[in-house]
Formats: sequence, structure tokens, C-alpha cells
Amino acid sequence: MDPQTMEARAQTPARRARAISLAELRRYPEVGALAGFLAVFLAFAIVAPYFLTLDSLAGIMTIAAELGLVAIGVTLLMIAGEFDLSVGSVLGVSAMAFALMAQAGIPHFVAFLAALGLAAAIGALNGWVVTRGRLPSFIVTLGSMMFWRGVLLAVTGGFPIAYEEKSLLMFALSGRLPGGFHASAIWFLVIALIATVVLTRTPFGNAVFAAGGNPQAARALGVEVARVKRIGFILTAVLAALAGIIQFSRFGSVDPLRGEGIELEAIAATVTGGTLLTGGYGSVVGTVLGALIVGMVRNGLVLAGAPAYWYRAFIGLVLVGAVIINLRIRRFG
Repeated sequence: MDPQTMEARAQTPARRARAISLAELRRYPEVGALAGFLAVFLAFAIVAPYFLTLDSLAGIMTIAAELGLVAIGVTLLMIAGEFDLSVGSVLGVSAMAFALMAQAGIPHFVAFLAALGLAAAIGALNGWVVTRGRLPSFIVTLGSMMFWRGVLLAVTGGFPIAYEEKSLLMFALSGRLPGGFHASAIWFLVIALIATVVLTRTPFGNAVFAAGGNPQAARALGVEVARVKRIGFILTAVLAALAGIIQFSRFGSVDPLRGEGIELEAIAATVTGGTLLTGGYGSVVGTVLGALIVGMVRNGLVLAGAPAYWYRAFIGLVLVGAVIINLRIRRFG
């Protein structure tokens, strides 16, 4: 046997092991998000003097929690193969509905349930139109976004609503905890954990992946694809409403433009977390990391002394970079 053949055979096991390890990365959508998280964290830790302070970390978590609640719903829906661009308007409408009912003297818990119910109805309507009419969710929810934003502006006349009273419910949603953190961080982490368990350990989670990955095969196996997607729209709207009420509880006010643009940030966090735009592949853990990346970028740029308008530009770069990394990881194996 010639030396070159012996060398090639000796290298084969190592190459095979490397190929297997690369192929294994495809099973973990959050790999790219973890790499991006570490890179952004280290970058701002170096260039921003106060980035690692407790106040800074609390601010990052507050931003990530409110965005992340919306992004978790967007993630579930995108895995199922659909989009929802109306989450920003639903966030604003729900927060405004809660504020108006609170001003009218309705008990906060009742107002809370009613606002979530309103959001669920909007989500159900979106899901029904998409599945029943077989229309693109991008177009349906774009129209829904514009309609509900217009309703919000018409009802309020373009004026914000302030509410100074506090309650136990509002504190439970967004009260300040020791260390400067807000209660919204707990809601975010608990709901992320529940969503992860549902996606990875329940038949409904399997149905979500099947509905987005291969709807025809899913139907052949008995999965009610339309029902799964409708539930996804409802959950997405309810989580957006929860984020809106949490924001209202923190600020004590809400304006007609509340939530505008958050749908794009939620999609950015979701895609950065490894969820594919084509459906059937994604991770809530990755979305949590994506939301934290957005929070770090927003907070880190301020601490680094960069102009505020660089925020969206930086998010755009992170988004494109994440898509490139995720697609490369998916091509392995």
C-alpha cells in the first residue's frame, strides 16, 4: 500500500467525525444565535464602560422580556409556516383597551382578561381568514395591522392615555424587583420555558413543526393543519397583548403608536434565533437569545455613546448575519 493511500485512510475517521459533528448542528437552531449572543456581548463589554453593571443588565432584560414575549408567539407561528405582522397593533389596542377599562373603574383583573380576550378574538379572526380563505398570512396580517392601528387612532383621537393608579396586578406584571429587574423578566422566562416544553415534548408541538415543514404530509398523517395554525395566531395575539399590558403597567401610560415597529423587531429576534422563514424549523430558546441580542444592541449602543439612529442599522446587520449563519448550518450534512 502506497503512503498516500495509508495517509488518506488514516484521515478518513477524523473527517467522518468532523462531518458528523457538523451535521449534528442542524438539530440545534439556536447554535447561530448563541454565537451571535456571545459576539455581541463581548463586543459591548469591551467598548461600553458600564455595560456589565447591574443597572445595564436589568435594562437589557426589561427590553428583551417585552420584545421576547411578542417574539415567542411569532416563533410558534413562523414554525407553523405563517407570519403575523399585526402584533404591534394588537399590542397597542390591548394596552389601550386595558387603560380605558381601568379609567372607567373596571377591576384591573377583569380588564386584564377582557384585553387578552380582545387580542384572542383578533388572532382568531386573522387565523380564520388565512386558513378559510387560503390567503397569504403576510397580506392578511398586514391589512389587520393597518386596520387596528387606524381604529386605535380613531378611538383615541391621537392622544395618549395616562393612568397613575397602581394595583397588585400591575406590580405582578411589571413591578421593580430587587436589583433593578422588572417582574416582566419572570413572565418572559416562564412563558419561554412553557413554550419550549410544548414545542419539544407534546403532540401539539410535533403538529406545529409538521404543519410548517410539510403541510400535505401532515394532513395525510391526520394533523389538522388549519386548526394548528389558528391556535398559533391566537397565541401570538395573546402574547402580544400581554406584552402591551406589561408595558402599560411599567410606564403608566399608553399612546396610539404603542407597539409600532415591534413586529419587525420580533421577526428579527425570531430569525436571529434560528427560526426559518420557510417554516418547520425553529427554537424558542434561540428566540430568547435573539431577544437578548436586540436588548444588548439597544442598551449597548447608548452606553457606547453611539447615536440612537444607529440602532436599527445595527439590528439589520445582525439579522442578515444571522440568516447567513443559519443557512450555512442547515446545509451541513
